[in-house]
Amino acid sequence: MASLVEYKGRKAGYRCGYCDSNEGKASCGMWAHSMTVQDYQDLIDRGWRRSGKYVYKPVMDQTCCPQYTIRCRPLLFQPSKSHKKVLKKMLKFLAKGEISKGSFEDEPMDSTMEDAVGGDFALINKLDLKCDLKTLSSDLKASIESEEKKKEKSSKKEGSNELIDPQVIEEKLGSGEPSHSIKVHRGPKPGKGADLSKPPCRKAKEMRKERRQLKLRQQAPAGAFEGLQAPGQPASSLPKAKSNQPKSLEDLIFESSPENASHKLEVRLVPVSFEDPEFKSSFSQSFSLYVKYQMTIHQDPPDECGKTEFTRFLCSSPLEAEHPANGPECGYGSFHQQYWLDGKIIAVGVIDILPYCVSSVYLYYDPDYSFLSLGVYSALREIAFTRQLHERTSQVSYYYMGFYIHSCPKMKYKGQYRPSDLLCPETYIWVPIEQCLPSLDNSKYCRFNQDPQAVDEGRSKEPDRLRVFHKKSVMPYGVYKNHQKDSSEEATVLQYASLVGQKCSERMLLFRN
Repeated sequence: MASLVEYKGRKAGYRCGYCDSNEGKASCGMWAHSMTVQDYQDLIDRGWRRSGKYVYKPVMDQTCCPQYTIRCRPLLFQPSKSHKKVLKKMLKFLAKGEISKGSFEDEPMDSTMEDAVGGDFALINKLDLKCDLKTLSSDLKASIESEEKKKEKSSKKEGSNELIDPQVIEEKLGSGEPSHSIKVHRGPKPGKGADLSKPPCRKAKEMRKERRQLKLRQQAPAGAFEGLQAPGQPASSLPKAKSNQPKSLEDLIFESSPENASHKLEVRLVPVSFEDPEFKSSFSQSFSLYVKYQMTIHQDPPDECGKTEFTRFLCSSPLEAEHPANGPECGYGSFHQQYWLDGKIIAVGVIDILPYCVSSVYLYYDPDYSFLSLGVYSALREIAFTRQLHERTSQVSYYYMGFYIHSCPKMKYKGQYRPSDLLCPETYIWVPIEQCLPSLDNSKYCRFNQDPQAVDEGRSKEPDRLRVFHKKSVMPYGVYKNHQKDSSEEATVLQYASLVGQKCSERMLLFRN
């Protein structure tokens, strides 16, 4: 199936969940009846984000709190001191049942992906969605088959002038960082921590011991140390000093628990589908946890966190599951990453696995376990999961954390997962966050690309090639517009084309009735 979307236009003057402005938020949105993972990947690389099946893009230079897409580079990620503290706290709790004392206010205990979609929910609930998806799907299938037959005939006559196959995956990891090796290190700026490109520091005691052994070996007669050699070890080799290399993220997460451990934690990846038996069997428990989280952490009234809202927001996804031979073993699509403690779900991370990234959608957890810093812990697990996927599918190299909002203190913690990049809202290139922060300190809205001549390379250049689904038929916009008399129709379609870019406008189907 091709992606099928219904563009809803620009909405402004509604409540912002970040600064509590009643009329400051502005965004453009569309309802996605279905969407391929490649199309969604390309959309989030242009600043879009989904809430259930509603896909929206902030109007960056007009909204009260500009939301910049942020991604972490897991292949180069090193946990900070505070990150290690959270991981060790979890290990102690699992092993001995120890609960750390003290305040946790300095740690981001809220959702990893709290994009304040409350205002968007009010908008979503007002959408007039009269389309019958089953009818649309059958009509669309027939129309696409008819279109493909026409293409085959015309290609024989005129050669290959057709649109590019949307399933061709293109390499677009164009930020300059390595996409395969985890061992590449870059020296930090002065005063920003240890230089990982240099040998690790060693204790003076170890160095004195090694020098003493070397001196004894030089003074002793030949063969004097032979009895101390391990079988198969060369006579010339020295005893190895203990490595002082810091533990990796995986070492800290997957450290083996003792046999008599107090608790057992299991993380399960479950496809978001009511046809999946595991998702279906855990739905009731997952929903109860969501209600508890929303009412306790966000103080939502019961009528705003019902089963309908939960299903629409976190269990309804437009992404079509895909299982290509060269893709991840779990495939691409939307998933719930469930954290089971002693047979009970204590947290659920909602994620999308896309061709180039793992994208965090939302996190909800049991407030009774806030002392475990589950917001931080789940983010670190998702970074490690991205690295795991990369081992099998090298293109999966990034971890998208949603939106970074510099003007909102509670959302700035996302910048603590380094190295990370922010998306330029005008040219859609990725810029290291360190280069963006000085500009954001001076202005809420910033263009991060320093080249004043640079433009959006993926912009819509040929709107007539945009694909439209109208009256059970697929057609290029160049044909569709010849039959339209409404002058506002062209402005709406061109606005949509400028926001999704040329590639997506040619692949996705824009529904018009």
